[in-house]
Amino acid sequence: MAAVEAAMIRIRRRQSRRSLARPVVEGLTEPVDLNTLAVVDVVDEGAGEGGRDVTVGFVADRLAIDPSRASRIVADAVKSGFVRRVASQEDGRRSCLELTATGERAVAAAHRTRQEFYATVIEDWDTQEQREFARLLTKFVRSLDGAEEG
Repeated sequence: MAAVEAAMIRIRRRQSRRSLARPVVEGLTEPVDLNTLAVVDVVDEGAGEGGRDVTVGFVADRLAIDPSRASRIVADAVKSGFVRRVASQEDGRRSCLELTATGERAVAAAHRTRQEFYATVIEDWDTQEQREFARLLTKFVRSLDGAEEG
């Protein structure tokens, strides 16, 4: 467990520096700040969860920030044209978020940049190791989600 802890600390430090987000931002034709990119990622993630309403509360939950901060960074993402507010299909009084075409380009660039980076990091691993790593990492993240919900 000490090795897992040490590895997770190193991952957390890298993530807190947002070193991987910077190349994504620099590669876009539209200017985007890192908070907006985080919102775009969350809206994309929520949209992929099949019919789920993506709200400011969802953004706050996924980014582990308070709702008022989430509201501010979502407002910036809307103002910048990466995200738009739409009425919920379940409750028209409720405001949901979806990506604009600009937001979709940003998320596509983010996916492409991150996947290219990770592919480079594990390029000397054989195919079976890469598949096993993906399987175990996915399982680990599901367990983390379950531990946080429980």
